[in-house]
Amino acid sequence: MATPLNPADLQPLLDALSFSPDNVPLRRHVAALLRQAGRLPEAEEHYRTGLRQAPDDEELQLGLAETYAALQKTSAALVVLEELLRTHPDHARAHLLHARLLARAGGPPDEARAAYQHALQLDGNLRDADLDEQLGLRPAAQTASGGPAEYSASVSAAGLDERALFAGLEKPQINFSDVGGMDAVKEEIRLKIIHPLQFPDLYKAYGKAAGGGLLLYGPPGCGKTHLARATAGEVQASFIHVGISDILDMWMGQSEKKLHELFELARMQAPCVLFFDEVDALAANRHDLRQSAGRTLINQFLEELDGARSSNDGVLILAATNAPWHLDPAFRRPGRFDRIVLVTPPDEPARVAILDVLLRGKPVADNLNLASVAGQTAGFSGADLKAVVDTAVESCLRESMKAGKALPVQQSSLTAATKQVRPSTKEWFATAKNYALYSNEGGTYDDILTYLGIKK
Repeated sequence: MATPLNPADLQPLLDALSFSPDNVPLRRHVAALLRQAGRLPEAEEHYRTGLRQAPDDEELQLGLAETYAALQKTSAALVVLEELLRTHPDHARAHLLHARLLARAGGPPDEARAAYQHALQLDGNLRDADLDEQLGLRPAAQTASGGPAEYSASVSAAGLDERALFAGLEKPQINFSDVGGMDAVKEEIRLKIIHPLQFPDLYKAYGKAAGGGLLLYGPPGCGKTHLARATAGEVQASFIHVGISDILDMWMGQSEKKLHELFELARMQAPCVLFFDEVDALAANRHDLRQSAGRTLINQFLEELDGARSSNDGVLILAATNAPWHLDPAFRRPGRFDRIVLVTPPDEPARVAILDVLLRGKPVADNLNLASVAGQTAGFSGADLKAVVDTAVESCLRESMKAGKALPVQQSSLTAATKQVRPSTKEWFATAKNYALYSNEGGTYDDILTYLGIKK
């Protein structure tokens, strides 16, 4: 049994760390001692600080995951482990902890068993009798070569499937340089989302916390989700994509619980971008709702946005909608989605970039003039441009079948495709124009009129 750590023995190390805060090995050692001493919140803080200094340090990652596990923050621990195993797939202790957490979370038993068996293949000394029993393994049934034990399928999956909570969590590898155009939108996001993280002391001096909400709206297919993911990549934050199916549940109270758990996960992963797609389905105007269940979910959403019970500091909340006029007005109050930004169809330089990406890897003619194609597709969304390329490719495929060989996509095929595909954004702007002209309290939708060249 390990001897309890005397706090007096740790203080000299803490003093040394205060004089040398960039000493990563020392911080790693101090964090491990704090964890062993049961001072878990302090250990978590030191592990997180160390990872900001050395993001790829595998022992810091494993230590943070172990600390999260001890704090019962299972979802957060699993996320850290998945990132660790992505870069260090042969880390035996990480696989063992992964198996324990999967078993605890009540996820699919086969996944927990696979993680455990992988750990034993890498290091047979990691066998855990309690985990053997929990997972239904039979250690006595080892193969002659000393391989992993067989297992039965008798383990039940009880409790909350916490893996579902972070199914949409990722670390985006793209940033604003991967998003063509949208300069005005990027500047709004920098002001509201990015700068508070990059200059926290300056914002705190003015009493502004790092966090808050921003609502992206516009016609479908114009890259709102791509832009939100790039925002997370720009500040190297975690990213959680939330769809309607991730929240809505047929059982009373479950939708509110899921929403709360997603916010809690984002708070654990701060800095984190929490992105709500089609938010109008979750935050519809309460006057339009006849059932009290929908109103209860909206009240829960508002409470989470306000950080009434837990601080949202470092949680960057983005939402996207095609119909902002259907949102409950309460979501537009200060501190919630108090900034609303129009995401328009891509401009001409952005359309050139999108076409170039869509044609990448396909046989194309050497003399393609994408600028000419972009000039003929004003008002086209990114989805519309994909339809143009798909139409041109299908035409080229028909010709290739006749010729018996792969023929390159020609300029003429793309030009013909632009005449066959109609921009899907026109219908949206027709509806949006009416709201901008006749239901535009406070000038909320002035950007629509500006884009359409209309003076009210």
